[in-house]
Amino acid sequence: MTAQRIYDTVADDFTRVNDLIIRRLSSDVPLVEKIAQYIIESGGKRLRPLLVLLSSKALGYDRDDHLKLAAVIEFLHTATLLHDDVVDTSDLRRGRSTANAKWGNAPSVLVGDFLYARAFEMMVELQSLPIMEVLSHATAVIAEGEVLQLMNVKNPDVSEAQYMEVIHNKTAMLFEAASHTGALLSNASDEQETALRDYGKHLGLAFQLVDDALDYRGDADAMGKNVGDDLAEGKPTLPLIHAMANGNEAERTLIRQAIRKGGLDDLPEILRIVDQSGALEYTMTRAREEAEAARQRLASLAPSPHKEALELLTELAVARVN
Repeated sequence: MTAQRIYDTVADDFTRVNDLIIRRLSSDVPLVEKIAQYIIESGGKRLRPLLVLLSSKALGYDRDDHLKLAAVIEFLHTATLLHDDVVDTSDLRRGRSTANAKWGNAPSVLVGDFLYARAFEMMVELQSLPIMEVLSHATAVIAEGEVLQLMNVKNPDVSEAQYMEVIHNKTAMLFEAASHTGALLSNASDEQETALRDYGKHLGLAFQLVDDALDYRGDADAMGKNVGDDLAEGKPTLPLIHAMANGNEAERTLIRQAIRKGGLDDLPEILRIVDQSGALEYTMTRAREEAEAARQRLASLAPSPHKEALELLTELAVARVN
């Protein structure tokens, strides 16, 4: 099964979700609609709504509310992207200018607020208190993750445990909420609900770990952002944390100083240290462990093309680094 075949297992539903997203972006304020459509249509893989569709279908769901739930998840994700880019002062995402680079910070933040509000409108329409509980909690946790990351900027003393808490809250939480609510919508057993919730959590951690490794190995064309963007922002991600823990005193001092000041003045030397310290291999090992933990959580699901697609997602999560 190739990556395209993952999407093919829910192709009709995926098309209907995209149509629903466009319809529900409608606003009487032209700039709201323009910015929202720009970011929604910016080429993302729609992984989180895909998880809703696959999780519900893997449990035999046969009605249509999973389409609305998938759209809710995408709106929540898109709102966080708009806010993230403002906080990070990013000007490039997925190879395109960010909304804040094109229209400014204030419109981007306010359209992010609109998308949150629209997501909660649609959430109410699902008439499921358990789903609302999961998604409202997830939204709060994601916001906490953003604040934690902001607190950690230019702090070279962040531990691996603190880093893992940030990426769980900031990234993995919405993966977790997507697969969890897909199970809730399908009236899953307690065992299946827990399994799919944990599947999403571990899958999300794997994706973020790989992204953080790619920041020191990829290129702008492949990633949609520049090598060293995390370093430029003073973010102490796992490759730097591991390199500091395993480098010599001079190397630790250089990385600490680079994190404190941000910028890319020392990028070539830091890329060398990260590579020679085994930090990228360590980060990828942690990613593979999380991906395998996700795959193991699917054992309670009956065999189906949708379960197979969920399993393959765990492989694809870590196959982005050669």
